Amino acid sequence: MNADDAHELSRLRMALLVIGAGVCAALHVGKLPPAVAALQQALGLSLVQAGFAVSLVQLAGMALGVAFGALADGLGLRRSMLLGLALLALASVLGGVAPGVGVLLATRALEGLGFLLVVLPAPGLVRRLVPPQRVSLVLGLWGAYMPLATALALLAGPPWIAAFGWRSWWWLLGAVAAAAAIALARGVPASVDAIGAAGAPAASPTPWAARLAHTLGARGPWLVAVAFAMYSGQWLAVIGFLPTIYTAAGVSGAATGALSALVAAVNMAGNIAAGRLLHRGVRQPRLLAVGYVAMALAAVLAFAGGDGAAPAWLRYAALLAFSMLGGMIPATLFSLAVRLAPGEHTLSTTVGWVQQWSSFGQFAGPPLVAWVASRAGGWHWTWVATGACSLAGLVLTAAIARTLRQRAAARSAGVSLPPRRP
Repeated sequence: MNADDAHELSRLRMALLVIGAGVCAALHVGKLPPAVAALQQALGLSLVQAGFAVSLVQLAGMALGVAFGALADGLGLRRSMLLGLALLALASVLGGVAPGVGVLLATRALEGLGFLLVVLPAPGLVRRLVPPQRVSLVLGLWGAYMPLATALALLAGPPWIAAFGWRSWWWLLGAVAAAAAIALARGVPASVDAIGAAGAPAASPTPWAARLAHTLGARGPWLVAVAFAMYSGQWLAVIGFLPTIYTAAGVSGAATGALSALVAAVNMAGNIAAGRLLHRGVRQPRLLAVGYVAMALAAVLAFAGGDGAAPAWLRYAALLAFSMLGGMIPATLFSLAVRLAPGEHTLSTTVGWVQQWSSFGQFAGPPLVAWVASRAGGWHWTWVATGACSLAGLVLTAAIARTLRQRAAARSAGVSLPPRRP
């Protein structure tokens, strides 16, 4: 192995450490669904409160995503991730001693701030570390950080909570966040914050207000961001309540964890497949359209008509398709966020705006679906809420395709296309 290959391998390992830190942060989003039943018994948590507890971790991202994106270069991407992991560790330990619902919800909001500090800089840091020809592939891996963490939490949570209680579950994941911070600090040098993409020296940062104005004044970041919300809201709503649905149906705790974890885990296959397909030249709008249509049809099959409408195995297969084929959406949208950013100086800000809308979807989706289920007396109208998100996603996909065609035509004609306001 020559020196260049060794250098590239070293940077790839650093990128994998960054992705691993994102997985550790996302465990704090996924840790609550397997604990809902225990929290309802211990703290008197209602179904709608459980929906907010699932989604409240996204409050910081919903309110501050674009601002943190604009300020990320000044703080330092690596430094931001380390700070976020430390905050997650602290908030999780405090949540483990919460005496009531109010304190638990407050620590969930604090975890949301730590989560944002970790996952927002990560795509930009990955892009700095890997060669340009590998960015789509590695971002495909990054797109799987949330389903991987959710699957791990759903698989490990039920037996741990049954054996040791929900409070020790919070403390365990606080320790995991602290361990991830130590690994990142040791494995990724501080000098990474001073380099640009593929190891080039970083350019002098544009003032954050200018980056913010350029991002919000362009059409592309808005389309990608809202499309992400249409995906993230319905995915977390369905996955987040699967343990509750199966527990209410009389499924054992171990089986509930395994069934729910598999549904979350197959989402990784969609993310990774999308990265490979994009690397081979498949157009982004086509992957988005397949993902949204598949999620809509699968939700109808899984939920419409109630438990007796279709055999249990067929409804479970539909949930697997919902998650796996829907998994093509996030990796594709991360790729589009890089492509449709108004300029090189707005990449982190654009990712921040996308994260803000993703967080909004994850914040609004679970309570909305819980409200529909409460009003309907069951989960059989869930497909209406998720289907509306998929339909909106298809409309946005058509607008993204039109934007990409306009940019391609402008490049062919040698014209610099100005950012178009949404």
